[in-house]
Amino acid sequence: MSAADAPPNPALAAWRGLVDLDRLTAWMDARGLEAGPIEEAARPPGGTQNILLKFRRGERWFMLRRPPLAAHMNGSETMRREARVLGALAGSDVPHPGLIAACPEEDVLGAAFYLMEPIDGFNPTVALPALHAGDPAVRRAMGFALVDGIAALGAVDRVAVGLADFGRAEGFLERQVGRWQKQLASYAAYEGWAGPGEIEGVEAVGAWLEAHRPQTFRPGIIHGDYHLANVLYRFDSPDLAAIVDWELTTVGDPLLDLGWLMATWPEVDGPEAGNVSVTPWDGFPTAAELVERYAGRTERDLSAIHWYAVLACYKLGIILEGTHARAAAGKAEAATGDRLHAQTLGLFRRALRWIG
Repeated sequence: MSAADAPPNPALAAWRGLVDLDRLTAWMDARGLEAGPIEEAARPPGGTQNILLKFRRGERWFMLRRPPLAAHMNGSETMRREARVLGALAGSDVPHPGLIAACPEEDVLGAAFYLMEPIDGFNPTVALPALHAGDPAVRRAMGFALVDGIAALGAVDRVAVGLADFGRAEGFLERQVGRWQKQLASYAAYEGWAGPGEIEGVEAVGAWLEAHRPQTFRPGIIHGDYHLANVLYRFDSPDLAAIVDWELTTVGDPLLDLGWLMATWPEVDGPEAGNVSVTPWDGFPTAAELVERYAGRTERDLSAIHWYAVLACYKLGIILEGTHARAAAGKAEAATGDRLHAQTLGLFRRALRWIG
């Protein structure tokens, strides 16, 4: 029976505008991925600009991921890269969703997509279950598990898992400041944006990064947007269930993932709250303790780790400012633009404090 022959289902009907269920069913049939109609389709909790669909077919559950319907720069290529990394990580110590199958072509659903194993876990920035909310010791272990995830990712031999050509490692650090300076300058195309002058320290931080850039690094796989909102934890322990949202993954310097974590980490006694947080927060390790934990699980040189943290503030701040610029031009919600602009300013204040 095709999806078209199945009894009416309001949940599935809502998804027909996002995912062509008949085409998806035929594609799965050709690959022997269960049989029968697609059932119990639902959007998992947690926000993402990409489309996620959890559904059951036969006795098996699937999670589909594809780009948004609106025009999205390199959306299909992002899906192809995500699927390639998830496939390469199979059998590794990195907690990740297992890749089931990928469709790199765009003729099935209008964009590349892939199917992965659903993860039984929770996003800590949404809410903590009773076990985690009720015990500071569990929350402390959650922080260390978060660091262990990127330590495991940075230890993966990219060549051995088939990702030797996945990114351009040569000159990775040298390219960073110039790349993001150009990104910031491009926002001038949005009418109404006040310009970079409102961002205190944007020139000083860029100059400091260029002057203090590490001379060497050991390439590896990086997640690219590593923080508490992009992981799922197990319900029965403080361990990670999976690292998710791999859209910025590439080959580069894995220490940038640790720097990103530092840049977004709340400082309980400091002036900045961080970009992501969990309630309750007491019990979580400090940023310094995260670095110490990582140091015990890597052979990488962490003597310049604050350079990576400052770079993360610089890069993330500029990325977030893009939404503020689009909002100024009426191309994004004003409230969202204001909120992200405030986060940009906070990130640059944090960077300025770190560079002294």
